[in-house]
Amino acid sequence: MEYFVAVGETGSIAGASQQVNVSSPSVSAGVSQLEEELGVKLFVRHHAQGLTPTAAGREMLAHARYVLQQAGMLRDLAGDLSGSVRGPLSIGCLSTFAQILLPGLRQSFVEKHSEVRTTQIEADQSGLFSLLRQGKIDLAMTYDLDLPRDLTFLPILALPPLVALYETHPLAHLPEISVSELAPYPMVLLDLPHSAEYFLSFFTEASART
Repeated sequence: MEYFVAVGETGSIAGASQQVNVSSPSVSAGVSQLEEELGVKLFVRHHAQGLTPTAAGREMLAHARYVLQQAGMLRDLAGDLSGSVRGPLSIGCLSTFAQILLPGLRQSFVEKHSEVRTTQIEADQSGLFSLLRQGKIDLAMTYDLDLPRDLTFLPILALPPLVALYETHPLAHLPEISVSELAPYPMVLLDLPHSAEYFLSFFTEASART
């Protein structure tokens, strides 16, 4: 049923596969099995154009979402009663540091809570905010930049800004570099939302000329 809802929301087996973190053949087989068990055709399959819910499929989707919601509430209740943490956890993360920060955090969390199924989505900051509001992720890991008032930000780690220099650069021998020392030199900045503004803000705050 979870595969069925994922296909209905994404419109394709491949999209559903990414959403539920299961292989495409398994998703396809699951949907076919559900159709066989219910005796109802849930999707019209278009060659190379995805799947469209039938009239019966659209009606079933609403009921399936409700059933999955109730099942999630039962799992949560069971977790409360047993004192354990269980169920799915979807994490969104900025693509600039997802591969550096997330693997260790996920591993340490799963070691403590083995019954939690974690998945991750990488996006830019505006994309993460949108996914949060749509309920497609449970939490997002991002910088504290231009945070909207309807979201709560909790700091978990302070990361100092880093600069990459070639080995013969005049400042390369220094263990630390101040903003004023760096200001006279040309820079290459990441072409990502908020990134350039963030790094340039250090020079603004220090009243340095860039």
